[in-house]
Amino acid sequence: MKTRRISITIVLCASLFVLNIESKTLDPYKVLGVDKNASQREIQKAFHKLSLQYHPDKNKNKGAQEKFAEINNAYDILSDEEKRKNYDLYGDEKGAPGFDAGGAGDHGGYTYFTSGGPGQSGFNFRPGGMGGQGGARSFSFSFGGPGSQSSFGFGLDDIFSNMFGGDMGSGNQFGGFGGFGGSGRSQSRTRNSAKSIPSINSQMYKKEISDKGMTWLLLSHTSTSRGIQHYESVIGEVASSLKGAMKVGSLNCETDASFCKGLGIYPRNAPRLFVYSLKSSGNGALVEYSDDLDVKRVKSFCQEHLPGFSKRIDLDHFDFGSQSIGGLPKVMLLSTKKDTPVIWRALSGLYRDRFVFYDAQVRDGSDPAVQKLGVNALPAIVGWLSNGEKHIIETGISVKDIKSAIQDLSGLLDTFEKKNKKAASQSKREQSEPEAKQVPLITGSNFNEICGEKTPVCVIGVFRSSKTREKLEKVLLSVSQKSLLRRQHVASGSRDSVTYALLDGAKQQSFLNAFDRSGYKSSDKLLLAYKPRKGKFAVFEGEVTTEEAESFISSVLSGDVQFSNTRQKPIAK
Repeated sequence: MKTRRISITIVLCASLFVLNIESKTLDPYKVLGVDKNASQREIQKAFHKLSLQYHPDKNKNKGAQEKFAEINNAYDILSDEEKRKNYDLYGDEKGAPGFDAGGAGDHGGYTYFTSGGPGQSGFNFRPGGMGGQGGARSFSFSFGGPGSQSSFGFGLDDIFSNMFGGDMGSGNQFGGFGGFGGSGRSQSRTRNSAKSIPSINSQMYKKEISDKGMTWLLLSHTSTSRGIQHYESVIGEVASSLKGAMKVGSLNCETDASFCKGLGIYPRNAPRLFVYSLKSSGNGALVEYSDDLDVKRVKSFCQEHLPGFSKRIDLDHFDFGSQSIGGLPKVMLLSTKKDTPVIWRALSGLYRDRFVFYDAQVRDGSDPAVQKLGVNALPAIVGWLSNGEKHIIETGISVKDIKSAIQDLSGLLDTFEKKNKKAASQSKREQSEPEAKQVPLITGSNFNEICGEKTPVCVIGVFRSSKTREKLEKVLLSVSQKSLLRRQHVASGSRDSVTYALLDGAKQQSFLNAFDRSGYKSSDKLLLAYKPRKGKFAVFEGEVTTEEAESFISSVLSGDVQFSNTRQKPIAK
């Protein structure tokens, strides 16, 4: 009985070996339909496409199953750089030729069996027919008894199980992937580790993932997980298309079971996919993907769970003068996109604690709301400092890819943040100096307090338009601050020698007539140095800059300027 079984085994093995030899001679590049110089990206795409086409769960015929095995074998070689290098050099992925050259003294091309020890047998096949020459190829194989593993990765139990449906060992060569749903047939383990995806441990998870603002696609698996190759292929394509906006990693829930358990992930037969996503509350959470393992669907799922901290607004109803939230600067993206762009969503997660994000869809650059903001090309980013000051950060943004765009825009946001901090620091200094906070406007009620007889010299900036007023106020404010610094070095008992004020010449014409008959009607702006006690004054009608104002006031105080008598005592309204 034992001899008969061995005989049957030998016959079956011989048949399968011939088929296996034939499959070994298949060119993996031709199987996947890629060039020998193909990149890993091209190999992944080809494998993904063919594995979907010939997967046993979708194709029940024997030809499709054999094709699927060829595809997996080809991908196993070409996706591993070492195996691929060996194949390119020797024609075999193991690092040496799978054949020896025949020669004198060989067995003349005959097929024969040899004993390999108790329960072991050997098989030698020499193709090419009788009387082969020295250059003919010969193949040598060894295989164990029932239950052991052969050089092809399966034992005799597998052979009987596959051929006759017996339950004598592990699964067949055509198991389904978990992403397509379970099936009653047994499954092979093509690769049991996600070696093309960076491994994540608990320390790295806390340092780089948890609440850091980046979205992650995570693969959980064990050494017995089935179909890892297909998951890697899909993840690779998704990661490539969203590179910069998302990262990927793998969790080995067998070697790091406590870490996975702490995350609420429990291992199954098939790998599992999770997206680490930031919620609107700012806290991160793992969301499991449970749909078919398809690149387009997985990518869509990842995009749905990108950060959503940018508020979509209508430009026509947006209050640009609204207060900043928490003292943070505001940034707004203007584009023609119907939905918030992936790049802006990713940035809103990375900078969620440093900016308030908005985005708006606009028709084009001719949109009145866009022109009102001073934007001349789309897409554009407009920013507001914490003090409400508007800045055009960038217009006509050109995007090469997601990763480079996020890097470039991150640089712009960093620069704008520095500008906001500088403005906030300036504002804080101004608030700590109430004397230089603003220049008062002369009215009938405050004239005596500002320019009364107790004041030695009153410097008055006269304006006739709002634009001129703004300019004069900045000049006098700057001069008064410098004057304040100088007075800090004077004895505390000294009296202030100069006060500063503004006067609306259009409304206070009678006031100006007290100094000149014409009332300086031809001047849009001027400086008056008035000495109330003596009833004298001096005037400066040139271009009023900070330097010119300082020079004029210094001349007034030193007596180097000529004073004239007033026509009458000025009276403010």
